[in-house]
Amino acid sequence: MSNDKQAGTGARSIPRVLISADRSSSGKTTISMGLMAALVSRGYKVQPFKVALDYIDPSYHTEITGRFCRNLDGYLMDENGILDVYTHACEIGDQADIAVIEGVRGLYEGFESLSDLGSTAQIAKILNCPVILVINARSITRSSAALVSGYKNFDTDVEIAGVILNNIGSRRHAEKAKEAIEYYTGVPVIGVVPRDQSMQISMRHLGLMPALEGRRRLGDEGFEDRLKGIEGIINRGIDVDRFLEIASSAKPLKSPDNSVFSFIPNAEICKPKIGVALDEAFNFYYQDNIDLLKIAGADIVYFSPVKDSSLPEVDGLYIGGGYPELFAAELEANESMRQDIKMASASGMPIYAECGGLMYLTEKISTGVPGKGTYHDASMPESTYSMVGALPGHTIMGQTRVVSYNIGTLEKDCLIGKKGNSFKGHEFHHSEIKEIPEDAEFAITLSRGTGIQDDRDGLISGNTLGSYAHLHGVAYRELAGSLVEAASKFRGKDLP
Repeated sequence: MSNDKQAGTGARSIPRVLISADRSSSGKTTISMGLMAALVSRGYKVQPFKVALDYIDPSYHTEITGRFCRNLDGYLMDENGILDVYTHACEIGDQADIAVIEGVRGLYEGFESLSDLGSTAQIAKILNCPVILVINARSITRSSAALVSGYKNFDTDVEIAGVILNNIGSRRHAEKAKEAIEYYTGVPVIGVVPRDQSMQISMRHLGLMPALEGRRRLGDEGFEDRLKGIEGIINRGIDVDRFLEIASSAKPLKSPDNSVFSFIPNAEICKPKIGVALDEAFNFYYQDNIDLLKIAGADIVYFSPVKDSSLPEVDGLYIGGGYPELFAAELEANESMRQDIKMASASGMPIYAECGGLMYLTEKISTGVPGKGTYHDASMPESTYSMVGALPGHTIMGQTRVVSYNIGTLEKDCLIGKKGNSFKGHEFHHSEIKEIPEDAEFAITLSRGTGIQDDRDGLISGNTLGSYAHLHGVAYRELAGSLVEAASKFRGKDLP
């Protein structure tokens, strides 16, 4: 491929490349962002992807490319599901010119020690995708060749097509490392990125600060300046034309079977409006879930629990994850919104809340609890804030850190499915919920994961359900249809 955009030839055949690393914190996220920005500046329609279930890196990819980043997870999704997400993302709207996939952790890190399940390498093989390996070369030169050699030979079904050296201290440092890698491994070094503080992105206790919040804190001009600075460093240090050539070497893919995105809505379901909370406090959503809600027949209406004084006219609510603990004072101050949501819950409106949404629906949130610790770059005052109170319990921010896949079974019919349905999902939180009444109802029993209490998740009150489990609609296909059906049944009912 030249600097001119290649005409679209279908998602199966568009150029694609995967950016991975030798380990976490090697700089692949910032380098991925810079490369995406450089391609967009050249006029490419870039479709971004992120391996695994992170919400925050994708928020930057979406900001930069103007196309929703999609997640690919080999533990939750089977091979057909990964092909389905990939194909849908590349083809929706104006077809993408190129797909850029950011990996997770080290190339071979995954769910198990003796297989590639859940790893970046697994996705590279399923998508038949060449890999660019980012090496943190700080303080190493010839040893970098040993690293690349090990990664190249560990699994010969993974094609390592190029290397980017990060954290380079001098021209001589770069020359020695590049010469060693190319001589001993035959893999070309296509870029050298110097040590530069401007390549750093603000951090938070779950990872990077989400793009929506970063834009608010830095201001539009400051946020754009930071991204432009990163793009400039990438353009100076990486051979973007060589990067494009590697992407163009990817072989065609097969088409997915039985696509979940070709779902046919139940003709008896009235088209309900589902309100989706979206602002600085709540922005952890998989775009595939939003797409699937629309495909199942819903109209999506976005609202802000932080800024809006009242709920829009809707037939159901979806409150995703985020950082309600960091915006607890603002959420508490918006009493009219809290009262609206509580009345909607009491009236039987279906309300589905994940993680941060669950926390918001409890009675109160306590932050800065003595003895419970704090988080890097996310200090919180010692205080307790009133929340919605649609669900019982007291959310406490603490030293609890849960990062896990989970497997659950529905113990009763509820707004996310029928009794006996099972799912694979994930949970990622620093909070715990206390003061839950003994007679509280739960919809989910977990065979893997932590949940809310005693291997139970999905705290319910009437038609309101809150869980620590995050679900992806490609891995759990009943999610979108069940939520839309529940909202359709409520449609037309008056709130008190």
